[in-house]
Amino acid sequence: MQRRRLILYRGLEGDLRHGWPRYLNAALMVLIAANVIAVVIGSIAAVQRDWGDWLVAFELVSVAVFTVEYLVRLWVAVEAKAYSGRWGRLRYALTPMALIDLVAIAPFYLGLWLELDTRFLRVLRLLRVFKLTRYSASMDLLLTVLRQEAAAIGSAMFVMLIIIVLAASGIHLIEGRVQPDAMGSIPKAMWWAAVTLTTVGYGDVVPVTVPGRLFGLLITVAGVGMVALPAGILASGFSQELNKRREAYRRRVKRALEDGTVSRRERAVLERKRRELGVSEEEASAILDAESAGPRSCPHCGKPLTASEPAPPR
Repeated sequence: MQRRRLILYRGLEGDLRHGWPRYLNAALMVLIAANVIAVVIGSIAAVQRDWGDWLVAFELVSVAVFTVEYLVRLWVAVEAKAYSGRWGRLRYALTPMALIDLVAIAPFYLGLWLELDTRFLRVLRLLRVFKLTRYSASMDLLLTVLRQEAAAIGSAMFVMLIIIVLAASGIHLIEGRVQPDAMGSIPKAMWWAAVTLTTVGYGDVVPVTVPGRLFGLLITVAGVGMVALPAGILASGFSQELNKRREAYRRRVKRALEDGTVSRRERAVLERKRRELGVSEEEASAILDAESAGPRSCPHCGKPLTASEPAPPR
């Protein structure tokens, strides 16, 4: 039983480049993408009328596959050191990826027990697209940055909200009597303030007086800086996270080069680490070349080794 669990764990969470794990995970990715497409085209009345039964059958098959996948991942989670022990499966069930897997199948079972709008359930099924983050290093990088910069982004959004309220109050005082339908109250004026501060400018509500237009010009200029603030936070977070991942990969390369050579097993470990961290092949090759050409040190005493002096055994 334990051997089967280990094999399944390696197939779902191990090296996905070779053998049946590669085909299994590729099939899951295709099924996730097909589910998103089915939900999107299923919102078309003609498609729903002509192909509704097929879409329902496809939904049943998909839910069955995703349910089995979730239960299997929950069963084999204890093979990872982070989730070993008595409450290991519960800790795994509370991780972001496990919660995404649960949300992917929850709408179907909710529809069996609760009377919910089918449109609401259809939109909930679109959340299955987040299952692709398990196979995409780029999406994983984005979620990591958002999680790390959540406080800074939240502060920027709070400042933006305050400025929207102030802008709506100002335009209400200036244009409220001239345009009572659009700016007769501060809540009504918030629409204009939001689209102006975000520099969208739909044009459905615009100032008509000279003071109002001057105030709108001021708010538009301020909005350019406010929109750039969250973008700058995200750009900085991406840069820092990428540097952290490159440094983590560099440390793994140094560890592999402690004996002076990189074995086939170590290359496989490095490749798996590269994919996990989202480091490109060009960057990984450059790091490996730089570390191979640089001075090596003894893993025991730390003294630098000459090119002809082999490292002692570990």
